[in-house]
Amino acid sequence: MFAPALLLSFFGWLLPGTAPNPADSTVRVGAIHIVGNTRTRQSIVQRELSVHENGLYSTQKIDSLIEADRRKVVNTNLFVTVEIKKESVSDSVIDLRVLLKERWYFIVTPVFQLADRNFNEWWYERGRDIRRTTYGIYAAHQNLTGRNDRLRMLAEFGFLPKFDLFYTTPYIDRAQKTGMTIGLSYAPNKTVAYRTNADKLVYLESERLNRTSLAAFIAFTYRPQFYGLHNAELRYVSAAISDTLAGLNPNFFLDGRTKQRFFQLSYNYTYDRRDNVQFPLRGWSYGFSAKKYGILPTDDVNQLDLIFSYARFHPLGGRWFSDISSEIKTSFPRRQPYAQTRGLGFGGDLVRGYELYAIDGQAYWYARTNLNYKLWERLIALKFVPLRQFNALPLAIYPSVYADFGYATNIFKNLNNSNLANSLLVGGGLGMNFVTWYNIVARVNYSINLLGEKRFYFTVAREY
Repeated sequence: MFAPALLLSFFGWLLPGTAPNPADSTVRVGAIHIVGNTRTRQSIVQRELSVHENGLYSTQKIDSLIEADRRKVVNTNLFVTVEIKKESVSDSVIDLRVLLKERWYFIVTPVFQLADRNFNEWWYERGRDIRRTTYGIYAAHQNLTGRNDRLRMLAEFGFLPKFDLFYTTPYIDRAQKTGMTIGLSYAPNKTVAYRTNADKLVYLESERLNRTSLAAFIAFTYRPQFYGLHNAELRYVSAAISDTLAGLNPNFFLDGRTKQRFFQLSYNYTYDRRDNVQFPLRGWSYGFSAKKYGILPTDDVNQLDLIFSYARFHPLGGRWFSDISSEIKTSFPRRQPYAQTRGLGFGGDLVRGYELYAIDGQAYWYARTNLNYKLWERLIALKFVPLRQFNALPLAIYPSVYADFGYATNIFKNLNNSNLANSLLVGGGLGMNFVTWYNIVARVNYSINLLGEKRFYFTVAREY
């Protein structure tokens, strides 16, 4: 009997949390008061809380549980500030008060933005041509019925017109685990990037319509627990291009076609334990997605994309933080329509220092590393602003040092005279990050790459 007991004691010490601690007392949570949610329903906030009324919790762990719950409420993107305070009722009972300041949910703003892939391409490559802009109106309600449901409408004109209508509700069931999004998008374009040459996009510009695209989709999300999210989407796409565009690039839709119609089925899973989706400092996330273009024999596309991603954020002590993020993509078959071929250089899929390049490929990988320093963080009271949703300005400044690596595989690199495909990409430099209102992060980077190019790059984006 002595040997088994000794083994159990040893393994209880080896595995954290398995050995009981007599000194670890418990506390009961009495009531949870949610304050400040004028529009947001209490159930939406309660959905994020792992601490419940009348629950018993370890006194050593209650603070970390409360902080984890606070971060989850922050990541709903419904509130400007979130605080959870303990209020002592007795030696063994506490109440919790969740103090919320809601955002301004209904937004109608004019749209004026660049039509190029990013600000840096427009600034350095397109001669700062003001004609390469889109303008219009964006209207959105980020909390339409108080259930964190969103209605978004976008009408853009100018260089690249586009019209979108989306409605998203995070929960359509009583268990608050299943959500749904429906949407419609239409884009009639006179100007089209019809090919890539020497890792730069080449545009066809004319006064006639060169490409139209209509897409309708329905998507379902499933969130069985706090941090994991499944997403499945069915989309129908109908697109057409002009004879001129098909003649300039017969591979745009492949084989000189001028029309492309197909159903698209995709699945995505993400597990997100980051402390803040806006500018994470702690935690990790990973994801997997599979996208199948063409699911019927009559569809004009037959392609499969697979993507794996991972990110880790780690505090180093004091004001220092490090992080690494990576992504791997592969797709089949290797011969693909140009319209569905995407390598490095689009959106966030890039190696910093190569923002001016669009590197086509059927597969790629990249890794980005950062060393960040929290220089300044304040919640600035703007007493002269009457609206409570805007009278507090959160602002944080993080200088950074970074290094990125990547590789794009393109078995047809000679078709677009690529100099960067099938070769290692390395970029690094110094940055300054400004984190503020409504998930807005502005970045100023000074980068150098293996080509010896040294430039400042600037981005402003809303992080989710």
